[in-house]
Amino acid sequence: MSLYALQRLLEHIYRIKLDYRVDDFLITDPELAAALLGSPDICPSREKLLVRQEQGELQLSLYLDKEIVQRLTKQNPITSLHDENLEDFLLALEGVSHFLYLGWKAELEQGVSLLELELQAEVDKFISTLTLLARQRRRWIPFHIHRRLFERCGFEPYLEGERLWRYRNANRFAGKYCWQLEDRYLNRRKITSLMEELRHFYRLSQQQKICHIEAN
Repeated sequence: MSLYALQRLLEHIYRIKLDYRVDDFLITDPELAAALLGSPDICPSREKLLVRQEQGELQLSLYLDKEIVQRLTKQNPITSLHDENLEDFLLALEGVSHFLYLGWKAELEQGVSLLELELQAEVDKFISTLTLLARQRRRWIPFHIHRRLFERCGFEPYLEGERLWRYRNANRFAGKYCWQLEDRYLNRRKITSLMEELRHFYRLSQQQKICHIEAN
């Protein structure tokens, strides 16, 4: 499966366009990822966006575990998303979300925080899962997806300190926001209004996103 299909899915949802294809930045070698990170250890994460900025130039690579890529090639979630490929899909989607959001912000010459990246990725996973299931006419309902993403979620054991705090807060804010989306739009089948809300939210800064969530 080409990760560009996931990029196009998000670009369609948010009505944006990045002039780069994520597949051109994909690496699956953990030793190469560690070298790019400047670490002596093999990259412990199954997915990681590698970022370096030098002399005003942004350099990106997306590391994704080779076995995840292989499994998604055999069980393509774009054509059939189900329990067996859901976790791999979410990991890949998170990486593509980071790549797209950071790249889009860079084109606008806007900064982005790590918390903002994670918060948007959590929202992207929720709405992308719903979008694919709707296209495939599958019967998972938003409540079940919300519970899977935000109530039964776990965090990698190597996360600690500020990184763990960031992931937990991103998940908490996104969970609250996606519940609001369900209550106001999905349950009432206001799909046009839902898309307008998502596109508005995508263009907010981190602080504006958090204020928007907490005010509703």
